[in-house]
Amino acid sequence: MPRKKTKDLVRHIEPDRLYNSVQVQRLINRVMLNGKKQMAERLVYNGMQQAANKLKIDNPLDVFEQAYKNIEPHLETRSRRVGGANYQIPFEVKGQRQAHLTIMWLVQAARSKKGMSMERRLSSELVDAYNKTGTAVKKREDTHKMAEANRAFAHFARS
Repeated sequence: MPRKKTKDLVRHIEPDRLYNSVQVQRLINRVMLNGKKQMAERLVYNGMQQAANKLKIDNPLDVFEQAYKNIEPHLETRSRRVGGANYQIPFEVKGQRQAHLTIMWLVQAARSKKGMSMERRLSSELVDAYNKTGTAVKKREDTHKMAEANRAFAHFARS
């Protein structure tokens, strides 16, 4: 298996039934546990609807897309051994990796909240991300700060 994803190795994901969005389908797939897709769909759709109701916005997809944009990372660091030392080298994040990190951070942030249903956790995390607060956005900010702090090592990046 190659180290980098080639075009033919990237799975094609069909858009979801309600909003016809590939990103929402990715979120459903990430929320799904033990192959229970209908339950995951219900959790995601209800969570998005609750978030839209809290923000008094008609279309839940608008809330999700804005929250998605606010979580999306643009830089990350990767470890690279140069000489005898390991350096954290900043790299730009694009495409599949960017989408993966965004959805992963959103679901991790929702799962880390305790004491309420997954619908409410997802809803509150979407509202927080929409307002540029919350755990997922903090994760993005921390990643960007780390990349900014290690900008001096950018010349070690492979061309």
